[in-house]
Amino acid sequence: MKKDKLKPMLFSVIKTYDAKKCVTDIISGIIVAIIALPLSIALALASGVGPEQGIYTAIVAGFIISFLGGSRVQIAGPTAAFATIVAGIVAKNGMEGLALATVIAGILLVIMGFLRLGSLIRFIPYTITTGFTAGIAVTILIGQIKDFLGLVYPKGTETIETVDKIRAIADNISTINYQTVIVGVVCLAILIVWPYISGKIPGSLIAVIAGVLMVKGFNMDVLTIGNLYSISNELPPFTMPEFSITMVRNVAPDAVTIAILAAIESLLSCVVADGMINSHHRSNMELIAQGAGNIGSALFGGIPATGAIARTAANIKNGGRTPIAGIIHSIVLILVLILLMPYAALIPMPTIAAILFMVAYNMCQWRVFTHLCKTSPKSDIIVLVLTFILTVVFDLVVAIEIGMIIACVLFMKRMSDESVISGWKYYDPDEDPDGPELRAIPKHVRIYEISGPMFFGDADRLAGVHFKDFTKVIIFRMRGVPALDASAMHAMEMLCDRCEKAGIHLVFSHVNEQPMKTMEKSGFVDRVGRENFRPHIDDAIEWASEMYKD
Repeated sequence: MKKDKLKPMLFSVIKTYDAKKCVTDIISGIIVAIIALPLSIALALASGVGPEQGIYTAIVAGFIISFLGGSRVQIAGPTAAFATIVAGIVAKNGMEGLALATVIAGILLVIMGFLRLGSLIRFIPYTITTGFTAGIAVTILIGQIKDFLGLVYPKGTETIETVDKIRAIADNISTINYQTVIVGVVCLAILIVWPYISGKIPGSLIAVIAGVLMVKGFNMDVLTIGNLYSISNELPPFTMPEFSITMVRNVAPDAVTIAILAAIESLLSCVVADGMINSHHRSNMELIAQGAGNIGSALFGGIPATGAIARTAANIKNGGRTPIAGIIHSIVLILVLILLMPYAALIPMPTIAAILFMVAYNMCQWRVFTHLCKTSPKSDIIVLVLTFILTVVFDLVVAIEIGMIIACVLFMKRMSDESVISGWKYYDPDEDPDGPELRAIPKHVRIYEISGPMFFGDADRLAGVHFKDFTKVIIFRMRGVPALDASAMHAMEMLCDRCEKAGIHLVFSHVNEQPMKTMEKSGFVDRVGRENFRPHIDDAIEWASEMYKD
């Protein structure tokens, strides 16, 4: 297997860069920036921070990740997956806590990259990633109902957890603002219909323009971003987060969550992009870039970032084929920040909510979810549904932790069920003349065939191996055993003790490489005798027959 290079993809593709690629990258970068603008603002607001924080993230993290990344076409920035996590961190520890958690997460990602842990992400089951992605989509949708309906909550209403948000919506549904609903419904309709009209101009931009014109043109009583946030068009300032042992201890679990989610989402995005352009990303370099991008984002007032599948796909569809497109996207956003950011104050909150409704719909993968529920084994369905419910009711950390534990336990149960130790039946050619294809086994020999991996989940099966008074040799046929762990090895040694006391020899047939290494390392091969390990079952039967000739 080819070793994953720790070299930014930009440094490789720049060798063959030409004017034609430059033109397509510039065009794609501009289009992606137009798409990223309303999304970055919407996702920042959903994360409980100001609108400019979303732009800062797209600029700084987007530039660094494109410059250092291991993908040709990855576009990074704020994503919906982080919205609920970030909102929770800000509510508990403020922006200082978020900045520190993001820096620590960035450091963890860089370490993961240098330790070449990029390939380990594939060991997270698809059911878990699908479950928590759908769960995040539901939490985003629930979090935007307030702004979509124009609800007013009494001062002091707690809305950190999803359950609290549902309760607050139910308690204050009577405060619904119908003018806000009209704006939200119109913008949502535009977002749904517009892709069928034009694929060049993003529907989110049209929805923003329509929302602003409706509210201003008809003087509607609808809250806008400017009513709730102060807007700044200044470049992101460098800010070193406050550091203390107490704060590090408080945000450490959040930092681990950010790092794991950034790694999962960015590498999934890379895999999707590889399939679209028939390329191959450098996973470990991508992790290092993600880490550097998140550190940079936190130091310049941004929020956690990762590769965004939707923006990456838009980049590919518009001709972007090198990291230069991602760099152009960041430069364009700087110009937008300086020149147009004050006008963001005019964007109605129901328009933002409508955009996030579509984000939630696109990320929920409900078709995949229902397909898995219909076609998967029961154990996988349990992991999928439980991860989804835990993400909605509690948070992503609990969902991933419990989901992984249950997935591992169920996997071990499944592997244990597949492992079988079965004894061969005796065949006497004088009594059964119709079975000439069967092997004749001497009376003093008993044969057991082991199928499947032998590990702690089924090591006790060896205790079920029994023998008669006349049994002198037991042969274990192990051609179907790919792996043997310490617990199974211990059970094998205990069986050997029983056999030695009963005066029975052990013979092994066709032991595979990994089990053989384990047996050699434990001294079991020398204890049994290397001559009792035979390459084939016929050889083992012949050897056992020679031991006790009548």
